[in-house]
Amino acid sequence: MLDARVGIIGGSGLYGIEGLTGADRVEVSTPFGEPSHAVILGTLAGVKIAFLARHGEGHRIGPAEIPARANIYALKSLGVERIISVSAVGSLKEEIKPLDVVVPDQLIDWTRGRSSTFFTDGIVGHVSLAEPFCPVLSQLMFEAGAKLGARVHKGGTYLVMEGPQFSTKAESRLYRSWGADIIAMTALPEAKLAREAEICYATIAFVTDYDCWHPHYESVTTEMILTNLQRGIDTVKGILKLLLPSIRQERDCPCANALKGAIATESEHIPERKRKELDLLIGRYLDEGEDVDQA
Repeated sequence: MLDARVGIIGGSGLYGIEGLTGADRVEVSTPFGEPSHAVILGTLAGVKIAFLARHGEGHRIGPAEIPARANIYALKSLGVERIISVSAVGSLKEEIKPLDVVVPDQLIDWTRGRSSTFFTDGIVGHVSLAEPFCPVLSQLMFEAGAKLGARVHKGGTYLVMEGPQFSTKAESRLYRSWGADIIAMTALPEAKLAREAEICYATIAFVTDYDCWHPHYESVTTEMILTNLQRGIDTVKGILKLLLPSIRQERDCPCANALKGAIATESEHIPERKRKELDLLIGRYLDEGEDVDQA
């Protein structure tokens, strides 16, 4: 089986990858259920990748129903060390226009009830999310967008709402007052789970609309999003083809060791069932006799 170090999670408008060679469809089972879709392994721009359609075939899975734990675990099990997320977003700032690209560096979690951690049922882990997106991967992403000639914004706060409904005008104005730059429904819990899995995670956020706050633009609709996505999907694909060859194999970011010292549960108190379930994530620390009695 192809060992892919880079994973791509495609959101609205990106359900497949053109130009992928040696494509192989892989069904992956995880302790957290089935992923959104089979993982497609192949080579793009000379780089081995694993592609996963976030919303499943035919866009049949809503944002709150995405099996994020299964998706991240499945990619980890295939050797993925970096995840490039593609997301359609609304703009909360005048200067961030439809058809622009944003590489966000911060998140606000405004979701409710989503399974956002692997550490449950007898084991507790506390990873740092001060910088929720990998700074190294994000920088490479920004540089690829600039090289392509896209109007790309470096940094910004991505507010993740529950959905599937769009915002009310009052909510949209509230989010703007918080200093959020863009809004969408899917970066969380992906970013949290990727950090727990010690996978670098960064987002290409493609702007499709002004949410509903802008007085001179119509409020966001599904038709508007899909229309603008069709106009901009070539930009996203162009960024991917420039980004992938620029990624070094070695990682020198904190993401690679995010669990070091993060497991609070004493080793002897971790249930055997949970040890087996999370061996892919925590095995190297328990095997090495890592002092897990610290948060």
